[in-house]
Amino acid sequence: MIELLYAFLDFFLHLDVHLVELLQQYGTWIYAILFLIVFAETGLVVTPWLPGDSLLFAVGALVAIDTSGTLQLPVVIGLLIVAAILGNSCNYAIGKFIGPPAFSGRYRLLKLEYLQRTESFFAKHGGKTIVLSRFLPILRTFAPFVAGVGRMHYGRFQTFNVLGAVSWVLTFTIGGYLFGNIPIIRDNFGIVTLVIIFASLLPVVWVALRGDR
Repeated sequence: MIELLYAFLDFFLHLDVHLVELLQQYGTWIYAILFLIVFAETGLVVTPWLPGDSLLFAVGALVAIDTSGTLQLPVVIGLLIVAAILGNSCNYAIGKFIGPPAFSGRYRLLKLEYLQRTESFFAKHGGKTIVLSRFLPILRTFAPFVAGVGRMHYGRFQTFNVLGAVSWVLTFTIGGYLFGNIPIIRDNFGIVTLVIIFASLLPVVWVALRGDR
């Protein structure tokens, strides 16, 4: 368990190094690897621990220094936007499939009243929730699932799903491309990764603290 935790932490702290190794080892197959990571992080309820913001930033930085020409910024951005859109769509479908049976009354903790409240919430605030959750680790994974459980209108969901995916991928990949190789950032990439994760979690912490008052 400790070894697994250490490997997980090492992957985050040296994300730039590991991406370089993947590029050297797999060449153009790195596109498929990046696609699968982003898809799983956004599309599977059980994988919110995968890197999201920090991965996009590191990929942008890697594109800027890739002298082999394997990674092309427009291709990376387009591919990861598609992965993010499909991931959320998959998560929504899972939630919509699981929702009605789960709230059928057979499970004491899952009351129909809770489902109705969820549906009401997403009818009023679902759009901004889907967009803003893109920039919040963990919530990014659960928001589309809950939207599916709450049976948010599919067309409305997809509109904000696409808007959120485009905003999220562009913000972090272009941010990494422009700033990731500034010497002070490049030489302290592990710390920068932690700062990105910490900054992304701040809104979640703030909302949690407000909820306790």
